[in-house]
Amino acid sequence: MTDKRLDAQDRSALGLIERLSNAPGAPGFEDAVLSVLRDAAGPASAVTEDSVRNLYIRGEWLGGNGPVVMLDAHTDEVAFMVQAIKPNGTLRFVPLGGWVPNTVPAHRVLVRDADGRYIPGVIASKPPHFMTEAEKAKPLDIEDMAIDVGATSKAEAEDVFRVRIGEPVVPDADFRYDAGRDLMTGKAFDCRLGCAAVIETMRRASGLPLRVGVVGALASQEEVGMRGAGVTARAVNPAAAIVFEGCPADDTFADDYMVQTALKRGPMLRFIDRMMITNPRFQRFALDLGAELGIPVQASVRSGGATNGGPIHLSGPGVPVIVIGLPVRYIHTHYGIASYADFDNAVRLAQAVLSRLDEATIRGF
Repeated sequence: MTDKRLDAQDRSALGLIERLSNAPGAPGFEDAVLSVLRDAAGPASAVTEDSVRNLYIRGEWLGGNGPVVMLDAHTDEVAFMVQAIKPNGTLRFVPLGGWVPNTVPAHRVLVRDADGRYIPGVIASKPPHFMTEAEKAKPLDIEDMAIDVGATSKAEAEDVFRVRIGEPVVPDADFRYDAGRDLMTGKAFDCRLGCAAVIETMRRASGLPLRVGVVGALASQEEVGMRGAGVTARAVNPAAAIVFEGCPADDTFADDYMVQTALKRGPMLRFIDRMMITNPRFQRFALDLGAELGIPVQASVRSGGATNGGPIHLSGPGVPVIVIGLPVRYIHTHYGIASYADFDNAVRLAQAVLSRLDEATIRGF
């Protein structure tokens, strides 16, 4: 992408990624993200929502009566929730999703208040000046931290700052794109990049003579146990599914021979993770198609992690699923780094897969 001038399609996709990345969307509180997605779906789409805040997008132009292929991504991000307000006005909080405690302190966050506005705060811990040597040597835990919004008492936190327990807290990080180096930085790339990929794939596939129907299913609460996808899989009842996921890039810490999810080398398709052995026939179909069309694709074997592919592939009579992973450095922290070229190639691959699928091919999986 660095040797290609951004065209109108690229700029549109980047604008969508920016809006999605900046939107607050803790698990269970994805309303702002869904608002962006509804707008992006456009008036020609039928958009519906269920009681757990899953969003379904159906384009009348995308396929006829053929088997349905579901395009999945999740709308939530790793976040926090206010658990209690301390007498000094700081907030005790709990994590929503998989945080490593040593990446949490000294970062800015946004706390939703009683009026639905997000107010700034800082994740604080005891300053080193007041710590004993034993405390300095001990790793910090979430329970050793607090969120400081600037209040001086519990009453001020409640009455002036309008903070209350049970409210979501998200990282305060703005999206940026460096066109010269093709680098995106921001929060929630896991999995707002996937959400944007669902929309962009449906846009690009709208002019193709597809032999399958396509439904975009944007699932809630993936970061707390892939809960939304269990519902979307039953609601859509797909014949096959493509899961878009922001995946942890390994190119800054793994040995060279083990790097399987590098930045700027294309999307990553995993053979296995903690919750799914990928349908090997569908997996090879996608990998071979990428090679045939000159789309850079990486393959990986993972011993951990999981995606919405877990509940989807075990739904109904069983569903062939592939995961198209978008490499992101430092996911599950306040800031991620990703490449637009990888996003673009992920969409190109998904579009190509949709164009080649039909009932007989899916039965062959």
